Amino acid sequence: MRLAIIGAGSMAGEHAKHFGRLPGVEVVAVCDMDGDRARAFAERHAIPEAYTELSAMLARDDIQAVSNATPDGVHKVTSLAAIAAGKHILCEKPLATNEADAREMAAAAQEAGVINMVNLSYRDAPAIQHARELVASGALGRVMHVDASYRQSWLVSHAWGRWDQDSQWLWRLSEGHGSKGVLGDVGVHILDFASFPVGDITKVNCRLKCFDKAPGNRIDDYVLDANDSALMQVEFAGGALGTVQATRWATGHHNALTLSVHGDRGALHIDLDSARDKLQVCLGADVHPARWTTLKAPATPSIYQRFVDSIASGHNDLPDFARGAALQKVLDACFLSHAEDRSQALVGGEVAEPVTA
Repeated sequence: MRLAIIGAGSMAGEHAKHFGRLPGVEVVAVCDMDGDRARAFAERHAIPEAYTELSAMLARDDIQAVSNATPDGVHKVTSLAAIAAGKHILCEKPLATNEADAREMAAAAQEAGVINMVNLSYRDAPAIQHARELVASGALGRVMHVDASYRQSWLVSHAWGRWDQDSQWLWRLSEGHGSKGVLGDVGVHILDFASFPVGDITKVNCRLKCFDKAPGNRIDDYVLDANDSALMQVEFAGGALGTVQATRWATGHHNALTLSVHGDRGALHIDLDSARDKLQVCLGADVHPARWTTLKAPATPSIYQRFVDSIASGHNDLPDFARGAALQKVLDACFLSHAEDRSQALVGGEVAEPVTA
């Protein structure tokens, strides 16, 4: 199978690396508006051709699939072009910047009959796959409460590079550069991580905040106005309540995802910083003394492998564009909830009038 990559940024490098390791897959082209970056990317990853015009790359009949690693704001236009050219497509998350665009993309992919998947890469962790099986089997009983968090620290740590000097980080802090903030960037991951084993989110209340981080909250032409912390209260289809959070300010954590699921017969906990293939459980006789044991989850294929396998079999694996659109609906509801803030401000011990956005 011959595959092309749209975009030549850091995430595109991950796509090139993972697809390059798969037997039977050849990455034959890359396209980026910046010609120098596209050519340097092609040389670095031993890709034969570099393009600056997407239409020219998509016109090649020998390319069966594309991997879309462009910034969030151009996912729609680039994905629709690939779909119109009849290419199977794996798109970075979030699928779009609003539900309407995501639904349009999902409908186009379905009508064209192309394999379509969203790179919700933390589903690759065997622990979350095993957690889904445990919940589905009834091992935890009725799920009552869920806690999920995604903690990053690149606004306080240089381990990732200098966010205040590097465009790959600055654009993620600027709405004018297509960013939907931490909520759109990694909030989509943790919302999927929480709901994949538990079930759909049916209600959400959200609080977003953009902290001051530079003089005038501006660096060069980047206005730093995108949210960098998000707190969500959610309800799941089965009735469970949950808290979901995402932040760039988690000092002491480079890239940490955790999930706790509590049912009336048992519980589980995942910490991907500790291990991707292990989870802690409190089940059966361990419930009353609150004892936890560690389970090792069986290996699962990566989304890159599952995308390739889907093309070979003709059976569209998950998460597909429809799932991406469903998550975008939750994200849109989060932004609306924040805009229509009903927080109660406490003034001198008394409840003040509701705060309005």
